[in-house]
Amino acid sequence: MAGGRRDGGGNPDESRGPRSVRGSPLPAFGGTPPYGGRHTRLTTLRTMTDYRPPVTDIRWVLENVAGLGEISRIERFAHADPEVTSGILDEAGRFMAEVVAPLSRVGDRVGSRRNDDGSVTTPPGYREAYRRFVEAGWPAAAFPEEWGGGGLPTVVGIALQEMLTTADVAFSLCPMLTRSANELLLAHGSEEQRGLYLDKLTSGEWTGTMALTESHAGSDVGALSTRAVTADDGTWRITGTKIFITWGEHDLTDNSIHMVLARAPDAPPGTAGVSCFIVPKVLVRPDGTLGERNDVTCVSIEHKLGIHASPTCVLSFGDRGEGAIGHLVGELNSGMGYMFTMMNLARLMVGVEGLAVAERSYQQAAAYALERRQGRAVGDETGPSPIVRHPDVRRMLMLMRSGTEAMRCLMYRNGAAIDLGEHHPDPDVRERETALAGLLTPLSKAWGTDMGVELTSLGIQIHGGAGYIEETGAAQWWRDSRIAPIYEGTNGIQAIDLVSRKVAGDGGTAVRRLLDDLDADTAAAGNMVRTHLAAAIDACRQGTDWLLSAKRPDALAAASTYCRMLATTVAGGLLASATLGTGFSDEFLSDKAATTAFFSEQVVSGVPGMLPSVLAGAENLFGVPEERLV
Repeated sequence: MAGGRRDGGGNPDESRGPRSVRGSPLPAFGGTPPYGGRHTRLTTLRTMTDYRPPVTDIRWVLENVAGLGEISRIERFAHADPEVTSGILDEAGRFMAEVVAPLSRVGDRVGSRRNDDGSVTTPPGYREAYRRFVEAGWPAAAFPEEWGGGGLPTVVGIALQEMLTTADVAFSLCPMLTRSANELLLAHGSEEQRGLYLDKLTSGEWTGTMALTESHAGSDVGALSTRAVTADDGTWRITGTKIFITWGEHDLTDNSIHMVLARAPDAPPGTAGVSCFIVPKVLVRPDGTLGERNDVTCVSIEHKLGIHASPTCVLSFGDRGEGAIGHLVGELNSGMGYMFTMMNLARLMVGVEGLAVAERSYQQAAAYALERRQGRAVGDETGPSPIVRHPDVRRMLMLMRSGTEAMRCLMYRNGAAIDLGEHHPDPDVRERETALAGLLTPLSKAWGTDMGVELTSLGIQIHGGAGYIEETGAAQWWRDSRIAPIYEGTNGIQAIDLVSRKVAGDGGTAVRRLLDDLDADTAAAGNMVRTHLAAAIDACRQGTDWLLSAKRPDALAAASTYCRMLATTVAGGLLASATLGTGFSDEFLSDKAATTAFFSEQVVSGVPGMLPSVLAGAENLFGVPEERLV
């Protein structure tokens, strides 16, 4: 396996990125890969800035859940077979651990700051790390080769995004949003627009944003009031204010390309009258060179609970004159459809945030539990014992470990469904996998981010009183995770989308097929695992049947619980199916079997208990009159 070493062996140059995949194999360093498994990585963690990328765990899910071998048999992904991908993961893991992970602490403590002229200064080290990130080619890894990308499958891009986000979630948001802007332009931009912007966005030389939200128009995007008026030269003049714009202003690059939703004159009300515009921070000349600064101003940045290094901006368009210069994407009044092209992948990536921050919190909590001594554990003749030996601490660690691994299975299968739905040669497979991707996306986003908050809270608890003290760093992971359930459509909206569109939209066909597949794929699982999974699958079937016949208020009241029970079941089933795979050491597979059994026994077993909540309807939600709620 190709890889690098932490002991100083091999070539330390981090500039080799995924662009070397096609032309020549990744260089081999020899020796044992540094990120081989959980045992080696956790015992060497010493500070909260340490991060040991779980490359073996990632490979296991890519090969046994995501079906990377099958995906690499598709012609456009032939260069991304498991062996080559393994080398890429090793290189990426080394880069994220050594270059990006050390940023997380200074980013949290210093944060980004707005200057008097409206510019934003990022924390020390961020500009240099981003420069190296771009030079290594990582932003382009999973974008099409015809537009300067590395051509890797989406699911491998998710694995890379996981490691980047675990290293520093605040840093990771910038390239994540740039990727989303790229997706929008690739799908809906004109040839001229793609030629002007895509290369720079793909490489990371420029960054991209989504500018949707206004103070009065959050989840209800159709209520926005930002205006767009056509100019004599065919461009548009954009006026208005957008809030909560992640990485809306910064000093990492020379230009930012804002994808702005606005309303043209005489547009119909609501979402039907929303259009999408490209609004560069710095105007781009027809030859691709930069011109003068556009009329886009960062008015302020938010003071947030977490992700302090990520500048969350209030952007004003048109402060200095007639408006910021914008360029219409596609057709008028079609902006919401275009924006969902950005948001669908972004929602999956936000789900990955929950996975990533939980992984980082787990690594620190496990290392602490191995070293912290207190009390005498049962069976220890002398004390104090490492707290990892106490059953309740071990329970919390196993909840963190198994939950993280289950999330990884769900999200990587989601990414594989995107790849197969877009590129598989069989149209029937494409149709089935596209439906599956649509079904899994709200599960990944909502359940994944809820789990991220819950598991990072357990990470604090494992530290005891020290976890509540900022100096240990345990609290940062919880603070950083807390925004994710709100990002890209709140989790309540994800659940409503699940029951209203993804389940009801096809009469339950996709979800029933998914449950049937899980039933079949886990038939050979151990008796206890199989028993709990079978009961959970049956509960999900009952819940699905009820939802399809329920009145809308009752279905909406059930949505969040149904989303959680379905996600828990699917993730548990995928985790169990992966445990039946081969190709890894006996010790590794034994640990996976134990983790899967724990998740089934302690988490999946609770799914049938959620069913009464789903079937209860809305009556008791509204049992207390609203005027008496306060």
